Amino acid sequence: MTMKKTIVFLLMMIPFIGFGQKKENGKIYIEHPAINVVDAFTKAMVKGDTTAMSKLMTADFKAYNAVTSSAYSKGSDKGAYLRNATFWKDNLDYYSIKRMEGSYPDAFEYAKDPSDNNAVTVESWDILKGVHKKTGVKADMLLHRSFTLTKDNKIRRIMNYMNPEFGNEVRDAFSERKNGTIYSQHQNINNLRLMLAAAENGAFEKYYSYFSDKATFNDINGDIFKSISLAEDKAQKTAFLENFELVDFEQVGYPDYMHYEMGNSGVLYSWWNIHLIRKSDKKEIELPIHYQHNVNDEGKFSNVISYYNGALLK
Repeated sequence: MTMKKTIVFLLMMIPFIGFGQKKENGKIYIEHPAINVVDAFTKAMVKGDTTAMSKLMTADFKAYNAVTSSAYSKGSDKGAYLRNATFWKDNLDYYSIKRMEGSYPDAFEYAKDPSDNNAVTVESWDILKGVHKKTGVKADMLLHRSFTLTKDNKIRRIMNYMNPEFGNEVRDAFSERKNGTIYSQHQNINNLRLMLAAAENGAFEKYYSYFSDKATFNDINGDIFKSISLAEDKAQKTAFLENFELVDFEQVGYPDYMHYEMGNSGVLYSWWNIHLIRKSDKKEIELPIHYQHNVNDEGKFSNVISYYNGALLK
């Protein structure tokens, strides 16, 4: 065999060599007694039935939070885990643990398992829901658990994968924290009044000068999740003024400017009665409206959400 033919032959054999390196290490089951044990354990946990839970656990049971624990964590023993299960039951209204839609648990019987001869691992994907009774913090989070069961179907170990933010938010809710400053007088409030006065007097070039070039606009009467651009808002305003005469912006109460610490953002909240005359029949219309203007670092309005009853214009 020539060198060229040898190289071609070896190249042709590479896929077969690669795919040939497979070795089974047990079986996966969609139905298995261990899955039934895990299901019974979860139902008992939601009910707060620690007696039923205990009967399904080994004496040397250990649980680990794989998301927050370090590699050196000794985990929680049986007693600590049962106390934690009681805590969830006692502190959550509407508590539930249900399978994530489209998922199902699997049971793995490994051929090579140094921890326990014929041990079974059950992997489950669930959603934990509830509302903390004292703070109202809502739990709606994905929960993945890996159960290791002995050959007599007792749970020896659980690895929990869950977002710790729910617990953090509950802890934070027990203490008061300021989140910025509320202003009743501020240059951003002045700009809001100047902007609406410009609209009232037909000076729309000045009106739009208070917005950033990339400003977006949302209307509660449309798709609130779909914003329109500055150019689109100008077109809508032009069409609106062909049918309505803008008489007056009557301030209701006073605007509030919120400068939030979290996110370092500024938002203006204001309430008005817009007085209009419909050109087709000269009908006078009073339109209550609430505005939410987001303010960027340059003091320009970057987004506005308009809340009003559109049926009043018909």
